[in-house]
Amino acid sequence: MKTFTSRSLWSRILIVLGSIGMVVGAIDPMEGSIFILLGSLILVLGTFFNQGERHLLAYRLWVFILIAIGVGAMWVLSMAGGIGGKSGHSMWWGVLILPYLIGWSMGIWGPGSPRWLLVLGIGVGLWYLAILALILKHSWQRGGAMSALPGIIIAATGVLTIGGCISRLCRTPRHLVQSTLRSVATRTGPPEL
Repeated sequence: MKTFTSRSLWSRILIVLGSIGMVVGAIDPMEGSIFILLGSLILVLGTFFNQGERHLLAYRLWVFILIAIGVGAMWVLSMAGGIGGKSGHSMWWGVLILPYLIGWSMGIWGPGSPRWLLVLGIGVGLWYLAILALILKHSWQRGGAMSALPGIIIAATGVLTIGGCISRLCRTPRHLVQSTLRSVATRTGPPEL
């Protein structure tokens, strides 16, 4: 039976809460951006309190920075009246939002992500593909191809997330294989089924 120190217990709680925040916010990536930003920050704090692998802390910190840059750009662009259409701002300003989408996807399927988060990540990726279908239906009725561009970018994020989650789910962690091999090597009888 594992015993948890207070610090390790809080670390696990923060990591779970941060992961849930990132998934809940992803249901509506624009309005839920605050949940994703706070969720990624909570993930960084949980990883810091864990005092474990430093590369995992660095990875999650970079994910937070990407999300913060993209969300900040999105909020500033929204305050300036948006992009494209009648706003007077080029659609190319939307490139500044891409770190948000990339950071979110990396945060879902990155190292240290639990299996339940990977499964939920696949579900959100499928939702992003459904968003594309809704946007295409709406833009087809209006006859505007450029209005479908945000949906295509969101769908690409969905495909990236699905691919990353499936890739992580299909890999067997090296430490599990090594511990299984050690336990088999130390047994004297036939392996248990």
